Amino acid sequence: MLTIDRIKDAANTLENVVLHTELIHSPVFSEESGNQVYLKPENLQLTGAFKLRGAYFKMANLNDAEKACGVISSSAGNHAQGVALAAQKLGVKATIVMPKNTPLIKIEATRRYGASVVLAGDFYDEAYAEARRLEKEKGHVFIHPFDDEEVMAGQGTIGLEILQDLEHVDAILVPIGGGGLIAGIATAVKALRPEVKVIGVEPEGACAMKKSLEAGRIVPMKKVDTIADGVAVKNPGVKTFEIIRDLVDDIITVPDTGLMESFLLLLERHKLVAENSGVLALAALHELGSKGWNVVPVVSGGNIDVVTMSAMIDNGLVRRGRICCFSVNLPDEPGQLLAVSNILSDENANIIKLDHNQFKSLDRLKEVQLEVTVETNGHAHVGSILGALEQHGYQVDRIY
Repeated sequence: MLTIDRIKDAANTLENVVLHTELIHSPVFSEESGNQVYLKPENLQLTGAFKLRGAYFKMANLNDAEKACGVISSSAGNHAQGVALAAQKLGVKATIVMPKNTPLIKIEATRRYGASVVLAGDFYDEAYAEARRLEKEKGHVFIHPFDDEEVMAGQGTIGLEILQDLEHVDAILVPIGGGGLIAGIATAVKALRPEVKVIGVEPEGACAMKKSLEAGRIVPMKKVDTIADGVAVKNPGVKTFEIIRDLVDDIITVPDTGLMESFLLLLERHKLVAENSGVLALAALHELGSKGWNVVPVVSGGNIDVVTMSAMIDNGLVRRGRICCFSVNLPDEPGQLLAVSNILSDENANIIKLDHNQFKSLDRLKEVQLEVTVETNGHAHVGSILGALEQHGYQVDRIY
């Protein structure tokens, strides 16, 4: 069984191995949620995610014969790096099976720690099946990414740190994939401070744990559909399910659009980079229904490639009303483009892109379509701009 004593053992083992990531008070997330928000930045952890905690503690407890066999695991990226670095520190050979669509930054980082990488399957569960096959074929020791008591104990050290660093905690928000992180944290927190609420967060398109709890049994998802690749798990853990059922207070689901907004705020206001699954807990702050609480969202990881980062920024800007694109049909006569430009100038809208295209109009002999992208200061500003155009007689079609 997973116990508080085992988690304390893990804390002792990990003392000089992992970073004690100190809480960061967030004025912006506090203001937006109506609570006092303290970030637990595991994106600043060694390997860029919390996974090193569980992987190292599990491998540190292998006997010499098991270590000599080498280890194998499956991962969408962060557990892979945790196992690879732990293996490097402990002098053990490691093989990691990763889905084919794993971001390149995670694949290369895993290889840099000295592990062999095998790409198999289009999502985590297929990579997991291949890893279990190779385990039997090669005689390696399998390091489960979440459904293992020692792995969970390592992740539970995050709960100990939170209670150590913040005297009064009302709620801890924790991302859920397979459930190892929240199972460890909940075990630690409920043993020491049972009044603290431990709340899980899943994306709407990959909420296997929530559906399983509602059904009273493990219910695999037929399909996962989320940008949060780190938690895109079809089958929650058997052991984690039992712990979460008994100890976790609630599970919140959030849409992918919420991840985009939270990513942008975290990057812009705190200068912190998190991956898509890493901002799940931040996206759930709006769904808490509480005011005045001390809330700790766990920012679970920060391994994101620059292409995905760029897309997250762009989408976040649109969702926050910081970029707006619209079209208007103008009479095909001199001065019309200048008139629209003057309205935008009066409304302090910064033009990013402008497309004056005669061939997009339904009646291109009389009208021309103007498509404009502007930088704005929020949804109220967007409304003011579009309203000003309409007041001047223009019919505006908002594109995004």
